Amino acid sequence: MSEVQSKFSSGLPHEAEGRLRRSDGVYHWFLFRRNPLRDGQGRITHWYVAATDIQDRKQAEQRVHSENLVLREEIVRSSMFEEIIGSSDALRKALVQVSKVAPTGSTVLILGETGTGKELIARAIHNRSNRSARAFIRVNCAAIPPSLIASELFGHEKGSFTGALQRRMGRFESADGGTIFLDEIGELPAETQVALLRVLQEREFERVGGNQTVPVDVRVLAATNRDLSAAVAEGTFREDLFYRLNVFPIRLPALRERVDDIPLLVEYLIDRYAQKAGKKIRNISKETLDRFQSYDWPGNIRELQNVIERAVILCEGETFSVDETWLTRVDRKSSVPSAPLVANLVEREKEMVETALREAEGVVGGPTGAASKLGIPRQTLDSKIRKLGINRHRFKTP
Repeated sequence: MSEVQSKFSSGLPHEAEGRLRRSDGVYHWFLFRRNPLRDGQGRITHWYVAATDIQDRKQAEQRVHSENLVLREEIVRSSMFEEIIGSSDALRKALVQVSKVAPTGSTVLILGETGTGKELIARAIHNRSNRSARAFIRVNCAAIPPSLIASELFGHEKGSFTGALQRRMGRFESADGGTIFLDEIGELPAETQVALLRVLQEREFERVGGNQTVPVDVRVLAATNRDLSAAVAEGTFREDLFYRLNVFPIRLPALRERVDDIPLLVEYLIDRYAQKAGKKIRNISKETLDRFQSYDWPGNIRELQNVIERAVILCEGETFSVDETWLTRVDRKSSVPSAPLVANLVEREKEMVETALREAEGVVGGPTGAASKLGIPRQTLDSKIRKLGINRHRFKTP
């Protein structure tokens, strides 16, 4: 208002943008052009104001701005590979599924261990779809605090919570017309699962703190390294949401299932990191390649990438080799606890949960609830209570 008053005081024609509520109660952006009318002595007698509805232009500007921010983030954030490499039967099977589902627009659930390249597959699906010219928005559901995930996905209205100083667009609005990739979907809080289900079913949502429905046209790709069927059985993941996401599942093979691809991957990664380090590596020792193919790679391609980058940095000649201590096998059987130990751990966990419930007088959620005392999310504690067969009601004070 101070700026507007200053422009009026100058007596010069000017224009400004602002939001006003229309007669139908909906707020729209307008461009106001103001021109003065002067009398014979040059004094201003009237101001003429013309207001033009520019809502569509402002929405387009905001969408482009959001897409540019996301693109800038993606450029800064280093990707695992520039392309998908391999020719093994297991990988080919997955890529055939990608080529078939990409043009359809169906929801895809990408399954695989950590480090298998789930984001690469999601990008491949987007790039081969009719949405490839629009935004590809990635959201890591495990990296965002549960209290902020709804705002991150769906946006919020000004004043909807402490710190919400202005309306903010969510990732779904930024991805309108394009694709959103929800990584680690199994970590999504229960209340946000309900909102996501609505988007999948009705193609609309409401911003946090708002009551206006926002329509959206977004293709959803999701990924997880968890067993969602088990999570449904435990009650930590909604069954109806699981079936909505599981329209077209694609399972990515672990690196130990595609041993034939290891020589190709090793050659590609050596060349990549050697160029970065300004080195020329022409040979790979057979012993090193055999060691790579016999190792089970629990961290999958990401672990392979890290090992090769470290070896290239330390390499002093033209022959690539790796210290055998870096690939020490871990006996998986020895790491499995014995039955008595498992029983003791379960009993100890049950004792801790019951103690927290007793102190919280049977209350699970809230700042003084048992979940807060244990330092875990409420939905996780609910799952543990069911799994351990605890009756929390017996801890409530009459």
